[in-house]
Amino acid sequence: MFQHAIRIAELIAVLGSFSSIAYYILSIWSAKRFLRNAANISAAVPASTPVSILKPLKGTDPEMYESFRSHCVQNYPQYEIIFGVSDPADPALELVERLRKEFPECTIRLIICSEILGTNVKVSNLVQMAREARYDILLVNDSDIRVPPDYLRRITAHLGEPQIGMVTCLYRGVPAGSLGSRLEALGISTDFCAGVLVAQKLERGIRFGLGSTLALRRTDLQSIGGFESLLDYLADDYELGVRIANKGLRVKLSEVVVETFLPVYTLRGFVEHQLRWGRCIRDSRPWGHLGLVTTFGLMWSLLALILGKGALWAWLLLFAVLLARALMAISVGKQVLHDTQVMRSLWLLPLRDLMAVGLWIGSLLGHTVRWRGETFRLKRGKLVRVQE
Repeated sequence: MFQHAIRIAELIAVLGSFSSIAYYILSIWSAKRFLRNAANISAAVPASTPVSILKPLKGTDPEMYESFRSHCVQNYPQYEIIFGVSDPADPALELVERLRKEFPECTIRLIICSEILGTNVKVSNLVQMAREARYDILLVNDSDIRVPPDYLRRITAHLGEPQIGMVTCLYRGVPAGSLGSRLEALGISTDFCAGVLVAQKLERGIRFGLGSTLALRRTDLQSIGGFESLLDYLADDYELGVRIANKGLRVKLSEVVVETFLPVYTLRGFVEHQLRWGRCIRDSRPWGHLGLVTTFGLMWSLLALILGKGALWAWLLLFAVLLARALMAISVGKQVLHDTQVMRSLWLLPLRDLMAVGLWIGSLLGHTVRWRGETFRLKRGKLVRVQE
């Protein structure tokens, strides 16, 4: 009976290894297709399409000023940048004032968002910022995002097509010096963005948004209930894309890739952030999150090696998994995202993949998350504040 159970476990491990290899190959294929499509996209955009950039702030992030600055040197005729904070003493305000002094020719506005309209303070700020925005195209991105000079021109080009309701884009993480930060950046470039590309391929387009960029028309935002409909959601960027797609409009994944600058994560900070991310995905895409178990190639191939008692076929299977995983990391991280850190951090990939298994299990076992210094309980993707 025991030997029979071992055989079943060995078969499951082998199947898990092959399913992971298939996923890695699909990721490579999706990356190649993304690159082909990106090469064919025209970057032309009418000069008469002004844009309101909304940047909600809370505290400071690494390289924050340079990230702000990249929005002020856009090769674009008419746009405004609106910063919003809920705390009039927020330390980010000093950087906004510095930005105004360096770029007096740019329209830079600051909104003190005194109302707390929901548990997601970022979205609460967006509601109040949108009221003040002058233009019909709104673009939201996170405070730590750095963009290329042709960013606005290339992002808004897609909104010239009436069937496209929102534009979003991939991003690469720029790590600080800590191990946790490097693991976070490696996960973005070789895991998270690969999943986005695969979702785009399998679902014939994506049906969600990424916080790196959310560009849409004001009329389309109003048709889904405005930012007000997202006030209690943790994954507000994801939910915004879902609602746009549910209106029958396309969510376009742009060819533009932006950067996010990561903090000096301790290992504990890295684990907390990954658990929040994992539980957020679990609530937003439960079947997709559950299906991740079929992509943990290193875990499955090591299990096959142990149960196969070091047989030659098991070693060959492990080698095939590692090779396919490395090729996937290079294809997505280096070729699509142009992440210069990927090759230098490739040796950390086995550690990152084994930790991902534990983090995935942890994401299934709880409902609390830590975000911006506060503790919340997730309930169907919505935030419920926990009294500490």
